Amino acid sequence: MMNRVLPTREKALALLKEYNQNDSLIKHALSVEAVMVHFAELLGEDKEKWGIIGLIHDLDYEKYPEEHCTKTKEILEERNWPDDYIRAVVSHGWGICSDVEPVEKMEKVLYTIDELTGLIVATTLMRPSKSILDLKVKSVKKKWKQKSFAAGVDRSIIEKGAQMLGMELSQVIEESIKGMQKVADEIGLRGNID
Repeated sequence: MMNRVLPTREKALALLKEYNQNDSLIKHALSVEAVMVHFAELLGEDKEKWGIIGLIHDLDYEKYPEEHCTKTKEILEERNWPDDYIRAVVSHGWGICSDVEPVEKMEKVLYTIDELTGLIVATTLMRPSKSILDLKVKSVKKKWKQKSFAAGVDRSIIEKGAQMLGMELSQVIEESIKGMQKVADEIGLRGNID
């Protein structure tokens, strides 16, 4: 076993920005990070670790969309990242671009909330306030039912993930919103609320 170095948030963010210049992708990474940290707090898990995994989960997406998850695995292995971090990141693409099934709690949360954060952002931007700070679960659920809205969001993944976690969909949405509210400024969703 090679000597694995525990990554820091600073290193993870620098790595993310090395491979991603797209503002939307960086904001997505920050959203997922915030939700992962929130869930870690909720479940009594390692916030730093969960946050870092959320931050770099789409590391390869901008430069290598055809090799999503596979390329991230290579990049992180080259940098001696711990195996459980790498496995967690690769598992979020389960059934899409990876055959690594989410089994750990951390992996299941990432798998569930990745697509969901996109739906939450899209719902927020449709609101008059354009703010996540006053977003309610029912607004997201209303948009959820409109299949043409944020059509790229695979709702079946979110549902499957919620089942894996043994949580109600509404609860997953609510906790994801709470996590994202904590970084409203960083993800550009403070909107026009005073």
